[in-house]
Amino acid sequence: MMNPFSFNTTPSLRMGAGLAGELGQITRPICGDRVLLVTDPGMMATGLVQQAIDCLRTAGVEVTLFDQVQADPPEEIVLQAAQQARGKTGVIGFGGGSSLDVAKLAALLAASNQPLAEAYGIGNAQGPRLPLVLVPTTAGTGSEVTPISIVTTGASEKMGVVSPLLLPDLALLDPELTLGLPAHVTAATGIDAMVHAIEAYASVNANNNPISRALAVEALGLMGRMLLRAVQKPDDLEARTGMLLGSMLAGQAFANSPVAAVHALAYPIGGHYKVPHGLSNALVLPHVLRFNAQVAPEAYAALLPHVFPDLPAMSVAEAALQFAESMADLSRACGLEQGLRDMGIAREALPILARDAMNQTRLLVNNPRPVDEAAALKIYEAAW
Repeated sequence: MMNPFSFNTTPSLRMGAGLAGELGQITRPICGDRVLLVTDPGMMATGLVQQAIDCLRTAGVEVTLFDQVQADPPEEIVLQAAQQARGKTGVIGFGGGSSLDVAKLAALLAASNQPLAEAYGIGNAQGPRLPLVLVPTTAGTGSEVTPISIVTTGASEKMGVVSPLLLPDLALLDPELTLGLPAHVTAATGIDAMVHAIEAYASVNANNNPISRALAVEALGLMGRMLLRAVQKPDDLEARTGMLLGSMLAGQAFANSPVAAVHALAYPIGGHYKVPHGLSNALVLPHVLRFNAQVAPEAYAALLPHVFPDLPAMSVAEAALQFAESMADLSRACGLEQGLRDMGIAREALPILARDAMNQTRLLVNNPRPVDEAAALKIYEAAW
């Protein structure tokens, strides 16, 4: 028998090369004529933001720019953006996952007047929110189709706001915006997106559902074929299109069948050491997969032929472990660092990471195998 489930996603998607050139015409009917554009300093340096602003102004839209988003955005950045969004008719997020996450919360907080602290957790956000359009410029987070924003609170803790209110009115995906992304960013965000699909597929969350699993399989097939190509040929539009689509499909999957221990163990690495989120995921992924495969190999064995179709048939137990090895090999081939020590993390710091990972209860409950502090420490030691 199939369990009852729900599935929510962004109500409207537009995807195509060059669509960013129509940003003004596409977004004005949704966001109105006074918008806040949310982005980060790195995006400003590319010149793409200025093109977006010009496009909006040509369509008669008055643009206020908020360009101070940081990776793993702290609360004060979110609150500054929300303050600037007040009185606007809509918000546009333009950039990587952090910019999109800040745009979502700015649109929410500017209209609802709910304190941010009260919105943390699942289903605690109150509406309304301002009209919202999200334009991803990396193929990684899938934030344009997820009801989640992650905020850094205090020195290193990560908190999430999870609410259908955070799904935008429109996601606009233009693979031309991702052309020329540096190889390291392409690799880290690409592995991040693959982790979303892997964890969604294997999640023991009660809402794990056939739609999420189908999307995860399609996403992994696409990204398994395209990631290394996109890393090695930054201007390969077909590879970039496949990665952007795969990332979005993986986002739809994990928005409804939530991620688990890979993310739970990655967050403290990013929080304490400012390691980019995708790279944090890549560092712990093979070790979490090996840990889970000992008790729940079926999901990983089922994914193996979709992601690595050239491998021979093998038993379920062998295939699950091979999946972990092949993902580690892919990460290595993409040029990503392979150990926590490579990131300047001392072995003595691992118990602190293990302790902090235990705070990620919303994620750990979805893992196929229970993870306590001792198990987390063993995984970090393997990843060191």
